Amino acid sequence: MLVLPLKTLLIPSGSLSMRPNKLPFHHNITLTVSLSVGTPPQNVTMVLDTGSELSWLRCNSTFISQPAFYPNRSSSYSPVSCASPTCTTRTRDFSVPASCDSRNLCHTVLSYADASSSEGSLASDTFNIGGSQMPGTVFGCMDLGFSSNSEEDAKTSGLMGMNRGSLSFVSQMGFPKFSYCISDYDFSGLLLLGESNFTWLAPLNYTPLIQMSTPLPYFDRVAYTVELEGIKVANKLLPLPKSIFEPDHTGAGQTMVDSGTQFTFLLGAAYTALRTEFLNQTSVTLRVLEDPNFIFQGAMDLCYLGSPGEMSLSRLPTVSLVFRGAEMTVSGERLLYRVPGETRGNDFVYCFTFGNSDLLPIEAYVIGHHHQQNVWMEFDLQKSRIGLAQLRCDLASQRFGVYH
Repeated sequence: MLVLPLKTLLIPSGSLSMRPNKLPFHHNITLTVSLSVGTPPQNVTMVLDTGSELSWLRCNSTFISQPAFYPNRSSSYSPVSCASPTCTTRTRDFSVPASCDSRNLCHTVLSYADASSSEGSLASDTFNIGGSQMPGTVFGCMDLGFSSNSEEDAKTSGLMGMNRGSLSFVSQMGFPKFSYCISDYDFSGLLLLGESNFTWLAPLNYTPLIQMSTPLPYFDRVAYTVELEGIKVANKLLPLPKSIFEPDHTGAGQTMVDSGTQFTFLLGAAYTALRTEFLNQTSVTLRVLEDPNFIFQGAMDLCYLGSPGEMSLSRLPTVSLVFRGAEMTVSGERLLYRVPGETRGNDFVYCFTFGNSDLLPIEAYVIGHHHQQNVWMEFDLQKSRIGLAQLRCDLASQRFGVYH
């Protein structure tokens, strides 16, 4: 078992070169884990992403102003040829198929929902994590990239892919399960790789992971897909047919748990029903921002005005995502997010932390890490299920001796 501190990076809003009414879809806060790679070891910081397969690092000197890994300084670094089985068979779940570059290396292109992308070739090297050495770990050595948030990228060296694909970090390491817990107190947390059967942990409620044997164009087969059955606002179940939460014949409409996304996004019909009910239940206590041109992060169009003293967040109605066998309840400060640098007169702008997937290039329900705060999240790969328990994550970190 390995226990590692999880940290978060807060991205200041001033990092955006301009602040248009429709802010771009990017992450203000990202989860990171620190480790070292290569021989001798080079320290790197990677974004923890359960929504991605391939781990990757920025390589060589293309990224002059950003943290990078230097393969020419590592004696254990080994590029992957395009003829190797790793390239020909283990990249089949990539959204863009691997190809052969001019040097006969396994060329890969990765693209993400926020319009960022990276490009490079597969390689292997020794990853040193939590005191354990893992030689021959396959990753992407990326030398080209486009980012939707250069400020965020200036603080990290790459991304740690943690989904169920054969080349994800957790699959390569062979861990039967992993867990993490993110504190709402200081947004720090811990990542636990391996077993986590501890008597002091709150009992976990499990929801099964959905498997899809047939390849469908819009269904991500290696994502952590769960069965969303309903949504409640203050214990009132929204009158939505269960079919709304089921993937259609193309695979669109799956529900994914994604630590690489900040907020939670729902498909149009479910989002509209939630938005309407939340508006109804808060009509007396909250002042709505009436500005049709302001859509936070391109998908969050329910925003409010208020001062910190005026916003009694503890009295907000809870929102619960009801899964088969488990529930995730979002309350208080996790429901409204104060938009950095955005004001109207003396008021701050607070936006509802659920967005509309239909406004983004996402044909799915996505549960982001903002709503996973103070929830112990266990990803049990052996039994194909996710366990959840409400927990004070700062106290859990202390029990494991993880201090930030």
